[in-house]
Amino acid sequence: MGKTFKAKITLFHCINAFTERQSLSSDHVDVKVVKMPCSGMVSEVFLLKAFEAGADAVTILVCPEGACRYMEGNIRARKRMEKTQSVLDEIGVKGKRLTMHHVNATDPSAVERIVSGILGDLEELGPNPAAL
Repeated sequence: MGKTFKAKITLFHCINAFTERQSLSSDHVDVKVVKMPCSGMVSEVFLLKAFEAGADAVTILVCPEGACRYMEGNIRARKRMEKTQSVLDEIGVKGKRLTMHHVNATDPSAVERIVSGILGDLEELGPNPAAL
């Protein structure tokens, strides 16, 4: 990729999947965190708006399967993510920039590992071509 850039990641999360108040931003990454009562509330519009606002990657942190307090919130989030990935592929932004992860709030290092993995993917993908 040659020139390095400070990656911008938008992280949508269910309050039951991620409760840590640690800073995930550093010299290499700027993480914007969007807290929701349930990941099932995330919509395709919110996800696309995050990319339009300049995010190089967007991820959704959801409860472990079968542990959603709203029964199917994480299932709805997955379906919306898959639709949005298709749109991103169609417009040339690459659906790989949008991911979803099942996270247990009792594992505080899980989010750090997820962000690290996203940064690895962004080395290949580069900056968001749709960022204004």
